[in-house]
Amino acid sequence: MSGPARPWPTEIRVRRAAKRMAVSFDTGESFDFPADFLRVMTPSAADRGHEGMVKLEPLAIDKTGVGIRDVTLIGRYAARIAFDDGHETGLYTWDLLHKLGREQASLAARHKALLQK
Repeated sequence: MSGPARPWPTEIRVRRAAKRMAVSFDTGESFDFPADFLRVMTPSAADRGHEGMVKLEPLAIDKTGVGIRDVTLIGRYAARIAFDDGHETGLYTWDLLHKLGREQASLAARHKALLQK
């Protein structure tokens, strides 16, 4: 017996000039991410340590204005996003992108609060 179907991306579209990335899933959901949001939510071990994203929390860094240079699909499970600030080591799994989309408003609010401290 298998578990519930996992969300699967049907389209990933980068709008470099707008500094945004849109992801549509087979669940019918679509999410539009600002590049700076994706950057502060990086799952990269270089930024988060080897425990990774044990808890879904934004980094306490200001990446306003960062853009997306490139997106590379990794196998059938993730995308590597290369940002124009040189960061390109995080692998954003489909599950993570879906979760980031569903929780984007609360995560963005938490990030804003972190920067105001």
